[in-house]
Amino acid sequence: MISHAPFPGSYRDGDVDFLLRRLPQQDFVDVAEKEALIQSGQRHYSQMLSPESAPSGRYMRLFDAACAANNPRMAQDCLRLAGLIAGRRAQQITIVSLARAGTPVGVVVTRLLRERFGRDAVHYCVSIVRDRGIDAAALRHILAQGHAPESIVFVDGWTGKGVIARELAGSVDAFNARHGVTIDTGLYVLSDLAGAASCAASCDDYLIPSSILNATVSGLVSRTVMPDDLGADDFHGCVFYADFAGIDRSQTFADDLTALALAVDVVETPPVEAHAACARSQAYLDAAMGRYGVGDINLIKPGIGEATRVLLRRVPRLLVLRNADAPDVAHLAALAEEKQVPVEIDPSLPYHAVSLIRSASDG
Repeated sequence: MISHAPFPGSYRDGDVDFLLRRLPQQDFVDVAEKEALIQSGQRHYSQMLSPESAPSGRYMRLFDAACAANNPRMAQDCLRLAGLIAGRRAQQITIVSLARAGTPVGVVVTRLLRERFGRDAVHYCVSIVRDRGIDAAALRHILAQGHAPESIVFVDGWTGKGVIARELAGSVDAFNARHGVTIDTGLYVLSDLAGAASCAASCDDYLIPSSILNATVSGLVSRTVMPDDLGADDFHGCVFYADFAGIDRSQTFADDLTALALAVDVVETPPVEAHAACARSQAYLDAAMGRYGVGDINLIKPGIGEATRVLLRRVPRLLVLRNADAPDVAHLAALAEEKQVPVEIDPSLPYHAVSLIRSASDG
């Protein structure tokens, strides 16, 4: 059964409406086959899903340790971001998070806008795909609910190389031109490693705890896909992992962050050095392509969040760490050990971690 109706995932009603088309749990492609199809150009990554498995007990202990260490920082950054958004929107606020790294952030920021800043805020979660753009059907749905184009704020967890920020800007510009509206094309994030966001709480590479889990911290929703039968008025697709309900942390994670944020004062946000972050990002990417013989920049994933995604759902070639003993990368070291991924230590690394994806030419 395929469902086209908005749904809250495993969150409470009112926390978020996922504008995604729920697909049956079938036609999964294993990770190695998916990687081969992507790199051969036979299929786009957005056309395939690999099945997710329940995280191990060891890995969940690492997640709990990450929450204990970094939830206060993430909560403070969510509060900062909510304050920045409140200052930039005069009337009702429509948070549109990007599935699915943006989902937990969107849930918490929307709660804070309501509870801390007294603002009328609603939250939708939509799909955006590199090289394909944002889900235009989802944006049309949001506007059809009566939300002003000027009220929309796009929220994500972080930037890596800035690819999604640029994809968002280009595809929303095209949507605006096509529909005669003026939606802000900027991206709002907790951590802007690439200096590509319109607004950010910081540019620091720190362990955002939600980055190390998949569906079980994002409303039990899979990565989004664009199935072959996608119609012009269909939302992008996803799988809802109802079988993982017993180990789901989505609600409790958002509840914990909200409580932490509500218990502290809003801290004046120092200016985010976006130009410096952009220059640092470009310099590292240029050097890494030469150092590792990488011809496709998409195979380099800088920062803890992006490095984690590679180890969870791609075929890694190498994990590079600045300090193997740093608590923020303990989960990466565990994943590398489980998946037998080589680890290189580079004390000069401008990030805590970088993952390289194995190229088809690597053999």
